[in-house]
Amino acid sequence: MNLYKNMVVIGSQWGDEGKGKIVDMLTEHADAVIRFQGGHNAGHTLVINGQKTILHLIPSGILHRKINCLIGNGVVLSLPALMQEIHELEIKGINVRDRLTISESCALLMPYHSVIDKARERQKGEDKIGTTGRGIGPCYEDKIARRGLRVTDLYHPESFRKKLSETFQYHYYMLENYYQCEKSELETLNIDKIFDEWMNFSKIVLPMVANVSLKLSKYRQENKRLLFEGAQGSLLDIDHGTYPFVTSSNTTAGSAAIGSGFGPLYFDEILGITKAYVTRVGSGPFPTELNDEVGTYLAQRGNEVGATTGRPRRCGWLDIVALKRCAELNSLTGLCINKLDVLDGVEEIKICVSYQYKDKIIQHLPASFEEYAECKPIYESLPGWHVPTRGVKNWNDLPDNAKSYLKKIEALVGVPVKMVSTGADRLDTIIL
Repeated sequence: MNLYKNMVVIGSQWGDEGKGKIVDMLTEHADAVIRFQGGHNAGHTLVINGQKTILHLIPSGILHRKINCLIGNGVVLSLPALMQEIHELEIKGINVRDRLTISESCALLMPYHSVIDKARERQKGEDKIGTTGRGIGPCYEDKIARRGLRVTDLYHPESFRKKLSETFQYHYYMLENYYQCEKSELETLNIDKIFDEWMNFSKIVLPMVANVSLKLSKYRQENKRLLFEGAQGSLLDIDHGTYPFVTSSNTTAGSAAIGSGFGPLYFDEILGITKAYVTRVGSGPFPTELNDEVGTYLAQRGNEVGATTGRPRRCGWLDIVALKRCAELNSLTGLCINKLDVLDGVEEIKICVSYQYKDKIIQHLPASFEEYAECKPIYESLPGWHVPTRGVKNWNDLPDNAKSYLKKIEALVGVPVKMVSTGADRLDTIIL
């Protein structure tokens, strides 16, 4: 697929769809890659020539040595995580600092955010959301409450110290009195230490800071080809996902404009990434979840473990009801089906085409998670295939039943399948 336009790549399930590999591949045809939301709760795994790289904040295009990478204002930025990521890439000989631009408007994720995140999950007990515990939600909360710190504050140490003190005291009081954290946990939070560390970070970060929106405007005027990279998946969107079991940002395509400062009319293509089945990490409704030997088979063959947390992913059959919803939410112009090879050897493949909710047949996702949790999948079955698809790079080399499966997805969703991934490596991809 030649990228001659401004393209948004988003996840069309509950995240972990394999966006990193696809963005990395499409970067060959781009001039710049932009990350527009989320934080270091995201994990994009890239496998190039057998070598694995996991990125959390830096756009996946960084592995291409001449590509500019930008972190948009919609991202919440953990400076320790960013420093670690830069260090790991530089050890591999990848020049990061000359090619990475960070928005001056990014919200800063501070140490107390992760402590709040973990304390809140602990307090909820069995009703916990299943967050990564990295402080993403509390950081977004500070941003919306207008008490958060931003990258641009690093330019003004005295003002930064004042804002830090006010926000720190607020959160410390809540941790001590409401969440009743242990003293050992609170001792990790020292305002003087935080200030000194962030001032040291600023010496490295500020040379990479700029107005990303203005830079993107200049790129557009120069007819640069721009690739916008989302994190997580559409069903985890704070407004349109399976609330409250969602992330704390907007993960749908509309966020690409808000989280980067790029005008919405300037986007030309929106590619939705989905697995040939479905996975989910953390809590929340999952109608097609398989708690049987097939689910175990998919998990093992697909190596379904979270790139960020190492948590096992729940596995299930492909859900067309949810996928169609994602297609509408994002106005998808194309689909990329990842991990087709994981279905190799499955005798019968099922596709969820509608739900049964009590005595009704429905084809939409209920807004209430209690109602969604009661939905039962209604399946259509297709025959599987025994000829391996792993590493196949040409459509004609796929087994007929695999082709039929992909055509069925295309027909049910109403969006053309433009790419098919048959393995983890960048080259294991069919372009249609």
